[in-house]
Amino acid sequence: MIRLDETRLRRHAGALADLLADTVDGGASVGFLAPLDRAEALAWWQERAADVAAGRLAVWAARDGDRVLGTVSLAFPGKTNSRHRAEVVKLMVRREARGRGLGRALLATAEDAAAAAGITLLHLDTETGSPAEHLYRSAGWTAIGAIPDYAARPDGVLRPTTIYYKHVPATAPTR
Repeated sequence: MIRLDETRLRRHAGALADLLADTVDGGASVGFLAPLDRAEALAWWQERAADVAAGRLAVWAARDGDRVLGTVSLAFPGKTNSRHRAEVVKLMVRREARGRGLGRALLATAEDAAAAAGITLLHLDTETGSPAEHLYRSAGWTAIGAIPDYAARPDGVLRPTTIYYKHVPATAPTR
């Protein structure tokens, strides 16, 4: 895994856009409707560069040459009473790379980085009944409930979303 600073994120924005489009085309609910225009996916990733530069977002990518096979991000809240927590966002793996442990490795990368940054609580949401739920449960995450009709799948159908959390042991002072 490689952590993407602002420069690397901009350099790999096209490959990240391809990953995002593949994820949406594969039916994963990651905030976009299908068909996802590559220009929209590219613009979305380019807009993340400012958050990376400001320290509000950390992004990791798993690459095979110039192709990005997967990614995961940590979003850090800006409130002073929230510096102990972060949200895991946009854990995505290319369809042809699924089932080989890459999602688990990306999740572990985010968890380890959070602990190293002094983060002790992580949270995320995912489509209820999705394959991602198995990953989170088997990695020790706790489901706290579902919100009905929370987000639309890429085909526009509203689906419930399950909220998860996980305590991680801090290995460094809180940011």
